[in-house]
Amino acid sequence: MTPYVKPVETNLDAFDIYSIFKNYKNSVLLESGINDNGLGKYSFIGINPFVTFKWQDGICKINEKEFKGNVFKELSILLEQYKMVNETKLPFIGGAIGYFSYDLLRCIEEIPDLSKKEVDMPQCYFNFYDNVIIIDNEENKTYISACGILEEAEKSLCNIEKEILNSSKIIFNEVNEKNENFESNFTKEEYIDTVEKVRQYIRSGDIYITNLTQRFTLSTEKEPYEVYKKLRKINPAPFAAFMNLEGFSIVSSSPERFLKIENRMVETRPIKGTRPRGNTEEEDTKNRIELLESEKDKAELLMIVDLERNDLSKVCKPNSVKVTELFKLEEYSTVFHLVSTVKGELKDNVNGVECIKACFPGGSITGAPKVRSMEIIEELEPTKRNIYTGCIGYLGLEGNVDLNIVIRTILMKDNRAYFGVGGGITWESVKEAEYEETLDKAKALMKALS
Repeated sequence: MTPYVKPVETNLDAFDIYSIFKNYKNSVLLESGINDNGLGKYSFIGINPFVTFKWQDGICKINEKEFKGNVFKELSILLEQYKMVNETKLPFIGGAIGYFSYDLLRCIEEIPDLSKKEVDMPQCYFNFYDNVIIIDNEENKTYISACGILEEAEKSLCNIEKEILNSSKIIFNEVNEKNENFESNFTKEEYIDTVEKVRQYIRSGDIYITNLTQRFTLSTEKEPYEVYKKLRKINPAPFAAFMNLEGFSIVSSSPERFLKIENRMVETRPIKGTRPRGNTEEEDTKNRIELLESEKDKAELLMIVDLERNDLSKVCKPNSVKVTELFKLEEYSTVFHLVSTVKGELKDNVNGVECIKACFPGGSITGAPKVRSMEIIEELEPTKRNIYTGCIGYLGLEGNVDLNIVIRTILMKDNRAYFGVGGGITWESVKEAEYEETLDKAKALMKALS
């Protein structure tokens, strides 16, 4: 199968175009809000799914057919079934867009099941789209693709083009903010005490670093689309997403890439190390320098880079795994981060889903060693993480993949909003500072919900 691809002349950006199709069933937007180092080059909109793949607690559902199955195996079979050729320079013109929940870790490792499940939803959910709208943010070009499965390809391209050309830009109206009553699954004292428990695990030699999360919830009648519209203004991010799925919505402004696979080359970009943005340029400069010179934060990132190198080495060709960036400072609207990049070349017999399974969940949001860290997370965090610290993105039918790490992300279901914020705990951690770091990361999400 070779999808049809057609350019469209429009001055609408990705969000404007998504807004035209936002009421389509299972419509999704993967939006890149930053054009730094090519991270923000493309945005993608998926409409008109021809297959919906869901997996929950061992039960696989493909459209209306249900059966017991392994999530990674069944997804691989589907991707192979609809395999296609991509003759363009665009990285994604057809395939699946969706998520892997953090809780899928039990399909990979034997981890105790101790924490409370708070939201009932699939642990994996991907739609295979008949149409993808591709926005090249750097060159201001827009394309429409059609697989021709639900509708004759040229007809669907023509219909989508007409809808885009007959629409106009979305006006963003500021609204008055009010303080909301966010609830956490930890009190401040409980979080600080739990940081100390992690430090004692480090002291006893169980782990070097573990990510500890607190989860906030809020009762709200706000429309998820409106929350995303606000969040993308407050906190533009290179791996943002809005997913209008059956029964719930996902609002994400993630700064972190989990895995990218393009032409058999794999890349991961772990983040470790955070400082808040200052109120003045002088404060910004001070916080930048403090982060770049922090031995603790650099040690954290180095441990995770080593873990990611090890994970990639399981599925990449010998001697191909390299660290191409180390301790790079990146700036966002509310925080600074330290980031590294690790790359490798996939072995000839490994597909994209197998690569995801080998590296999942991302080391930056578990810890090192990974399995012991996940056991400790399950023991110490009171509620299941659900989609938080899983990954969102696309699985291309030609083999390309791009997935974020699900941080700075709000899950909205049944008039409630849920989001997690956390950080890496090491022996050098200052307990109060770790708690404050979670609040720094929560600022943009709280503001979007206020």
